[in-house]
Amino acid sequence: MSRSRVKQTLAVAILGMTLLCGIGAYAIGSALIAPSPSLVGDLPEDLVGESVLIPSESGSLLHAWFVPGRHDAVVLLHGLHASRRNQVERTRLVHGAGYSVLLFDFQAHGESPGSNVTFGYLESRDARAAVDYVRRRLPGQKVAVIAQSMGGAAAILAQPALAIDALVVEAAYPNLDDAVEDRLMMRLGSWAWVLGPVLTLQVQPRLGFPASTLRPIDHVADLTIPKLFIAGSADEHTRIDESRALFEAAGAPKIFWAVDGAAHVDFYRYAPVEYRQHVLGFLQEYLRQ
Repeated sequence: MSRSRVKQTLAVAILGMTLLCGIGAYAIGSALIAPSPSLVGDLPEDLVGESVLIPSESGSLLHAWFVPGRHDAVVLLHGLHASRRNQVERTRLVHGAGYSVLLFDFQAHGESPGSNVTFGYLESRDARAAVDYVRRRLPGQKVAVIAQSMGGAAAILAQPALAIDALVVEAAYPNLDDAVEDRLMMRLGSWAWVLGPVLTLQVQPRLGFPASTLRPIDHVADLTIPKLFIAGSADEHTRIDESRALFEAAGAPKIFWAVDGAAHVDFYRYAPVEYRQHVLGFLQEYLRQ
């Protein structure tokens, strides 16, 4: 085969691989931003509360449950592709300690309408709408947020900052680039990091804002409220060094708890006794002092 023929063959092969990677990345991107609707059902009978609807500047009408308590309040923010149903056990925990609780579905999750998941961008507006609802409903009482993964990013990204008195952040990503790379390498192997930029470049044309907007690590220093950061030592979705970086970027007062052996899981289910001690102790100190 002639040298020119070899070059042409290589060029065609490279072009083919590039197209395949592009198509694959587009498909992965489509799966990541796809809405996660689900039928949440009724509030469990052991929790006496009500269903409420909360308008959000995200454009969604948030479906929520409000469970009144004896003092102060906690707003629960679920993670990616989840719903308020995932927050029922935490609701029992904090409500059992006397707090009022609001748990809701982010836009494009559960029963709240939405076109695309936005990894904390629009969800940050939902978080603010939820907190503002509690502030109006319980004037004069203190409010805390407990947020998992994407919910943690939403809580930190909210502009203006959430009007809360304390924040618990569980395994929130420091920036979208790291979050995408971690997930690609988990599923496809160490070589897959090269697809990361192809995915993040889709954010602007498909969601309407640049990926650089999704950097909680650039905003966490602005939060002067007490913060408890929780991370799993075996988490591959948000590595513990990434969680520590987010913690280090935050201002005081702050606490870091590494859950030994935990992956990107529900930390309350994984370590219920320790979770109760750390989280309820944190709320006791900063809400009920």
